[in-house]
Parts: sequence; structure tokens; C-alpha cells
Amino acid sequence: MAELVRVAALTGYFPAMRGLGADPRPLLRECGLSPELFANPEQLISARATMRLLERSAEATGCETLGLRMAEERALANLGVASLLIAHQPTLRLALQAITEFRNQINSTLVLHVEPFGEEVVLREDFALSSPEPHRQSSDLALGVLARLCASVLGDGWSPLSVCFSRARPPVPEMQVYRRLFHCTVTFDCEFNGLVVAAADLDRPAARADSALAGHARELISSVMNPAMRTASQEVEQLIMLLLPSGRATIQYCAESMGTTVRTLQRMLDADGTSFSDLLNRARMQLSTQYLANPRTRITDVAEMLGYGSIGAYTRWHGQMFGVSPRQWRISAVQRQPTPSAF
Repeated sequence: MAELVRVAALTGYFPAMRGLGADPRPLLRECGLSPELFANPEQLISARATMRLLERSAEATGCETLGLRMAEERALANLGVASLLIAHQPTLRLALQAITEFRNQINSTLVLHVEPFGEEVVLREDFALSSPEPHRQSSDLALGVLARLCASVLGDGWSPLSVCFSRARPPVPEMQVYRRLFHCTVTFDCEFNGLVVAAADLDRPAARADSALAGHARELISSVMNPAMRTASQEVEQLIMLLLPSGRATIQYCAESMGTTVRTLQRMLDADGTSFSDLLNRARMQLSTQYLANPRTRITDVAEMLGYGSIGAYTRWHGQMFGVSPRQWRISAVQRQPTPSAF
């Protein structure tokens, strides 16, 4: 599958770089992009190029919070033609469902999860890529945009209960960006990156809801573009990421969840040019790099979160996929981390 995003995914990049006193043009050229692309926010560009641009820009400026600074510049309208439909949903729950429904038109590489835990709900997003790509800044950007989207739907006075990051606490000067963007408790060294919100907020009446406008928006979307339904491979990707920690990420369970048979699901994936084992490996590779990047997460816990019954099985798989053990990969990843500056 093509891994493309709209140019609008980089909204806020130029203001953030100007604020850091940096010239983005050499970095754009290095990543195969050009400033002229930004004239059309609907232009499709490589998802990997955008991720590399943000990582290289953070490294060049020494700014750990580049993605969050970009999120401060974002508005709901930056989601494109689907933004009107999302904005006028009667509840946050339905707005989030619309994001999932129109994933292809917003950012096909992002998978949104809504995970209930009693009176609280965790909202998190994972990247679905054919092979791992460093994405700390892109992940921060997505989380910041998600927080701003929720606030836009529920009203400016809304904020999450807390926001969680798997990384270590950043230098003190960087914390002001977190406080400005999220307006809530920020916790580090967590097992995931995500927003923690009150479960009741999902069904609270939205501040801007207008069913007539939402209906018009859906008709408009249907008339100007192909159906935005997810492909079978995208559906399976989302199920795999959700089911991995429980050890139920099997083709049998995915087929059952989708209301079909294993044989039919295999044919659907064949038509998409992929297979269940390919999608499972892709998800594990992406999540493995994400989890191992946090040095405080035990490798035993990473193995469990990826659905492995033993650390030995995980280590063998990791060696086959990456050519090194999880411990060796983690050591080299720490050495690759950019040095923070005084920005």
C-alpha cells in the first residue's frame, strides 16, 4: 500500500522552525521535499519523508518539542474535507468514529485506538508502516492534534485528565510547551503515548454539533471522492495492534472480529497485495522500536506487549527481523538520540 499523507500534515512546520531561528529549506531538500509543495495542502507526499523531516529538524535544532510546537499551530480545519463532518458530530465518541471512518482522507498511516478502563478512556494513535521508521516528533504531533481536536469538539474549556508519554521527562525549559498544549497533568516513563479522558466526556453533547451540517458534509464527501471505507488490510492492522498485548492477534480471531472466515480474509488480503503474517510482522516491528526506545520499559514487558509468551521467542524474532538482539538495538538507539539544546 502507498504510504502517503497530505501536505497539511506538516501544517505548523514553518512557524515552529522560525520560532527556533532555523532555516528549514536545507532540511526539506535533504528529505526530498520542497517549499513549493506547501502551496497545496491536499497534495499527497511520502509519509516517511515527513517523518524523517521532523526527526532531522528536531536533531538539527536540538528541540525535543518540535512536533508539539507544530500541534499548537493546528486547527480542526487542517484535517481537510472531513473536518466539517467531524466538527458537527453530536458527541466526541461519534467524532472519533468519523476520524476512523475517513482515515484514508486524513492520514492513512495513523491508527486511532479508543480503549475504555472503567470511568476513564485512553485515546492513543499508532503508525501503520511497512517497516519501522523513527517517529517521535510525528507521534507528538499526532497526540497534540488529537488533544486540540477533542477540545474543539467539546469546547475550549475541556482538557484531558492526563497525558502519558513513554519517554523520560524532558529538560525543564521544554515543559512549558506541554503545559500550554495539554492543560493537564503530564506523565512520563509510561507504557504508551496517549490521552486519558473521562469516559463520560465521550458522550457529552458536543459544543458545535449541527446534525444538518454533518449530513451535508457526509453528502459532500461522498460526492467528491471515492468511498473512504478502510481496506481489509487496514482493518486487520488496527485489530492486530489492539489484540497483540492479549496474545489474540491471530488470523482466526481477526476473521471472527470482522465477521468473515479465515479463507475469505486471506483472499481479501491477497487482493490488497499482502498477507496476515506480513501485517503482523509490520505491526510488531513498528511497536518494538517504539517500546524499546524507552529505556525504562523492560525487554520482558516489550515481549509481552507484542504477544510473545517468552523473552526467548521475542529475542529470536527480533534477531531475524533486525539482525541484532533487543538489548543491542536499544543500546544503539540511545546512542542515536539528539542532544537537547537551550531552545
